[in-house]
Amino acid sequence: MTAPSPKAHGADVNAPRDAREGLLGLTFDAFHDHHRQLWMRYAHTQVGSRPAAETVVDNACARLKGDWKHVLAQESVPRYAWSLLKEEVHRWLDARGLQPLLVGTAAFHAAVGKLLLHETLDEFAVLEGELGLYGAIAGLPERQYDVIVLRFVLGNDEEHVAEYLGIELATVRSHVRHARRRLARALNVDTGRTGTEE
Repeated sequence: MTAPSPKAHGADVNAPRDAREGLLGLTFDAFHDHHRQLWMRYAHTQVGSRPAAETVVDNACARLKGDWKHVLAQESVPRYAWSLLKEEVHRWLDARGLQPLLVGTAAFHAAVGKLLLHETLDEFAVLEGELGLYGAIAGLPERQYDVIVLRFVLGNDEEHVAEYLGIELATVRSHVRHARRRLARALNVDTGRTGTEE
């Protein structure tokens, strides 16, 4: 049996490398396709418009794709990607001297939706309550804020929130529990629960 020539050996080495790079592209495309819609919705709640959200998400995806091998080496790809998306959101906001626009977007749409679906005697109380709630959400610690926005503002179930953030389901539940307590205190709402109840 003869050893393969160096030329033949070089061709064999390149073929798997090309195949690996093709596979990396496929994994990025699948990751992108799975996360883009939620990322667009999240970015929209932060930057206030669809075109701005598109810019933010496109920039985040370009950064991810450009360094996809490094991304795949992270302990949690979704958690790393989420932090990169948030960096892009903050970069966009900082460049314009803005704060996250949750109150001006999600709160307004939710309040208007309630007003249109349910005629109330005190429509301003509904609007004031919605704005107060979303203002209090904006004051939560970062991790609790992310979980609450994904879970309740954008309507994802706990399992999907855990998946998108790259954290454990128990961690999502803990963040929800702690955020509810903070929100209740901020809004002076009696939850009717004792300190030992969840």
